[in-house]
Amino acid sequence: MKTEVAKIENVKRDWYLVDAQEMVLGRLASQIANILRGKNKAIYTPSVDTGDFVIVVNAEKIALTGRKLADKSYYSHSGFPGGLKEISAGKLLEKKPEELIKRAVKGMLPKNKLSRHMLKKLKIYAGSSHPHDAQQPKVLAL
Repeated sequence: MKTEVAKIENVKRDWYLVDAQEMVLGRLASQIANILRGKNKAIYTPSVDTGDFVIVVNAEKIALTGRKLADKSYYSHSGFPGGLKEISAGKLLEKKPEELIKRAVKGMLPKNKLSRHMLKKLKIYAGSSHPHDAQQPKVLAL
């Protein structure tokens, strides 16, 4: 019996729909990261992107435990001296709720070239509507 290595041409990609309403950010992000990597499939191969597409709706209604809305900070740097910007999780949730989930999932993906391809398969929307009805996504209860 031989171990089968997945090839990119043979990977069948499904679309999943996740409702993020009242879900805890970290737990949701880890489950989404596993689906994006393809770890829920029998043909999972670490060196091949075998993951599926994930659509996340209601990103604005995500929950953070404890005092993370006030205490957790996200940083970005422009590259210029004094260009460090800091934003709290609460403000980021108000301004760009999609970015909050994207950053959490990105941190749970492997730090290599494949992670960029995996992250492109993540579609996040603040409201309850999305433009991917043609793909007939399967509702995923996490």
